[in-house]
Amino acid sequence: MSIDKVLGQKTDYPEQYDPDILVREDRQNNRDTVGINGNDLPFIGFDTWNAYEISGLTINGFPVAGIAKIVYPSDSKYIVESKSIKLYFNSFNMDTFGHTPGEVLSNIAETAAEDLSDLLETDVSIVIHPASVDIATKPVFDDSMFETLEDRYGRDLSNQVFNTYKETPELLVAGKGTGTVSYHSALLKSNCKVTSQPDWGDIYITMTGEGLPTPQSILEYIISFRDECHFHEEICETIYYRLWTNFNLDELCVTCLYARRGGIDINPTRANDTHLLPARLINPLELHTKTTKQ
Repeated sequence: MSIDKVLGQKTDYPEQYDPDILVREDRQNNRDTVGINGNDLPFIGFDTWNAYEISGLTINGFPVAGIAKIVYPSDSKYIVESKSIKLYFNSFNMDTFGHTPGEVLSNIAETAAEDLSDLLETDVSIVIHPASVDIATKPVFDDSMFETLEDRYGRDLSNQVFNTYKETPELLVAGKGTGTVSYHSALLKSNCKVTSQPDWGDIYITMTGEGLPTPQSILEYIISFRDECHFHEEICETIYYRLWTNFNLDELCVTCLYARRGGIDINPTRANDTHLLPARLINPLELHTKTTKQ
């Protein structure tokens, strides 16, 4: 099914549960342009989606609301298109799924996990948390462990020029740094691949190695995505791949926490080892606090 079936099109909201509205995109379409071999991925990882507009009805018509956390692996052949999943979840709104609020949320989660697993040909984990419950949450990362790059290089701009807004890996420059470094930037911005609507995000990078890229060059490289048109997952993988292939790294983790759009935020994370992946982000049982932007 073509990805432009709903993306960039005027589409009516379905009035009843409709799995046929879901659309998938082959991950390899973008990986080919970067040089990533889908049969020998240089990373492991997950895509985490938080959907805040989940609702359905009990048998007697009582509305139930929830927050869905959706997690599936980066080695799946496909990703789900964001507008189609928004329409899909809205198709539950006026349909009945159980006798109690708990049954409704559980049945929607079970149905959605089955539909998405079939669509993406992988195991998709979904937990729907009650929207009315005050769930204790913690941030994905301890921000005190990350240096925010624009705080370091954005104070005095008098001698700096930023004019590259298309992804340019040549901006990354090796320095003399060794060991482990952790950087954050709130300046991640790209555009939707089809609609060109802006996508805003925070990026977190942790790497260990020798001859690490200079912090300023990393910031300039992040800024170079400002006018790129890619999906969230593609941005994360491109940044990971450029760092991994151009520098002598022992460990690398890149996580992009994107701002909510259309009631959904998308948060891809890629690393070369499982222990580097942010556990709170990829656990569907645990909601997490957002960045200020999210």
